[in-house]
Amino acid sequence: MPIILDHQLREQIPHRATEFPITYFHDELATLPDREGPIHWHPDFEIATAEYGVLDYLVGGHHIILEAGDSVFVNKNMLHSIKQVSGEIPDPMPNIVFSGALLAAESGTVYQKYILPIASCDSLPFVVFRSGDPAHKEVNRLIKDIYRHMDEQGKCYELAVLRSISLIFEYIFCNFENLSSAEATRIQINNQIRLQKMLTFIYENYASPVTLEDIARAADISRSEAGRCFQAYMGCSPVEALIRYRLDMAHQMLCESTHTLQEVSYACGFNSVSYFSRQYKKRYGYTPGKTAVMGK
Repeated sequence: MPIILDHQLREQIPHRATEFPITYFHDELATLPDREGPIHWHPDFEIATAEYGVLDYLVGGHHIILEAGDSVFVNKNMLHSIKQVSGEIPDPMPNIVFSGALLAAESGTVYQKYILPIASCDSLPFVVFRSGDPAHKEVNRLIKDIYRHMDEQGKCYELAVLRSISLIFEYIFCNFENLSSAEATRIQINNQIRLQKMLTFIYENYASPVTLEDIARAADISRSEAGRCFQAYMGCSPVEALIRYRLDMAHQMLCESTHTLQEVSYACGFNSVSYFSRQYKKRYGYTPGKTAVMGK
């Protein structure tokens, strides 16, 4: 299932029912260019696992390397992205995204006492559970059980999933002081807000002519500061991020419609079909024309 973002970078999580707000994903990396997902955020918690390959999980400004068997807990509202950096085939990367309301009503004692302190803690943007760490053995077992129950959806699977997630939160809460954490400084928080504003501008205006100055102005910062912000979080320039998003939108159009290459090119902000085609092949490894044929 592809990662779908709204205009504010929030991933649209298609929870099957609001009464049980959790969604299980797997095999997403196989559908993404270069096995890399876009930077985004959502008001839900996330747990993901590297199964075979090595994954680079970017959370805030921190690169977390996950070896096979390692898992990461990502706190809510954190900017994050994923890229597979080694492995012969796309890693299945099983992961769950779930609301805190899954565990307890937000106005209730359980949420206020145990969930909110974790969700609102700037010094806990993520927690890594290493497969080789004996202290994490039980948590990693619980995570695997959650994936299995979400996949099979057998009798009373909701109760089993809820029980396992509750135990994971109990572990985090009880080991709050000892867990490896990364304090988010005020500068880091401000940079995340700036990046969110600039990416939102790109997502809303990619079809129109956009300059580096336009992108920087969206966050009320200089062009040089915008460049530093993108390099720190995305490893590319603002203009490169713009082109990348335009190409992703073009790919989506080609897969879902019968528009001509010229129509797709112009609709996605490219004024030259030849330039669009070159950039497209560079990113995806094949021509836009081949994508149109595969999408039919």
